[in-house]
Amino acid sequence: MVDLKSTINPLFLREEDLRQGIELLFYAYRDFTGEPDTILEQHGLGRAHHRVIYFVGRNPGISVSELLEILRITKQSLSRVLGHLVEEDYVTQRADPKDRRRKQLTLSDKGKALERELTSVQMDRFARAYREAGAEAVEGFRRVLTGIVNPDDRARVRPATVRGPSRL
Repeated sequence: MVDLKSTINPLFLREEDLRQGIELLFYAYRDFTGEPDTILEQHGLGRAHHRVIYFVGRNPGISVSELLEILRITKQSLSRVLGHLVEEDYVTQRADPKDRRRKQLTLSDKGKALERELTSVQMDRFARAYREAGAEAVEGFRRVLTGIVNPDDRARVRPATVRGPSRL
């Protein structure tokens, strides 16, 4: 196992330190998406569907253009995935009351149930990792991920808030 508690001077990172970070991110992403992939497969869906379901669930009433900005995919790709999700009753579309040309997206009850199921396994993985790492490491992890995200997109990520009992 990799010793993650070794003291690394952030001002002098060797290539191997950076490569280790990249490698850990690849493995973490593989495992983070593995369980949801199995659930999605049972519904005849894939990762692109998952991303749409997640962000529509996180942003009820989001417009198609806003979703395109978040996902950074082509209109054609989103149209195919979104069309399938609407057809299978995971997502609903309605005209924006302020601008009837814009479509607002929300999850149906079926979509909400699937989003909860998918997110729950990922939250469990995060809760376990956060507990093992401790509060200081969690804050450092958030800062590192924020640093990886393009500056223009950082404001899209909702800040963590303290509400009610923790799942940790």
